[in-house]
Amino acid sequence: MSKTVEMTPNRPYLLRALHQWIVDNGMTPHLLIDAEAEGVDVPAQVIQNGKVILNVSPGAVQGLDLGNEWILMDARFSGTAHQLSIPVSAVIAVYARENGQGMMFAEEADELHSPDPDDTNTPKKPGPAHLKVVK
Repeated sequence: MSKTVEMTPNRPYLLRALHQWIVDNGMTPHLLIDAEAEGVDVPAQVIQNGKVILNVSPGAVQGLDLGNEWILMDARFSGTAHQLSIPVSAVIAVYARENGQGMMFAEEADELHSPDPDDTNTPKKPGPAHLKVVK
């Protein structure tokens, strides 16, 4: 019987890679954020329908830190500077403004974990696909 090894979530790694890919192609990276998620700190006036879209291009924000657990940056809204902090788990999608290419993330990574190795006698039904194409 093989031992189950927990891995760190892949969302922050994918987020950094897609951000870099979009910038390298001369496009404008945007993040779609669930503004109602716990820990999201963005100005209330930029929230629409519980979501916020942030331009995270190098010219639009200062001090962008795409960490493993938090996204930190300084941004200006209506001429006023704000420090933003967003949990990586609140990111719904990352995409290029110009053509919409990018990636939408699954709701929670918990559903992607391997089944309990002690529960090998119960067959598991395959779930729905977790990746979605963003056009």
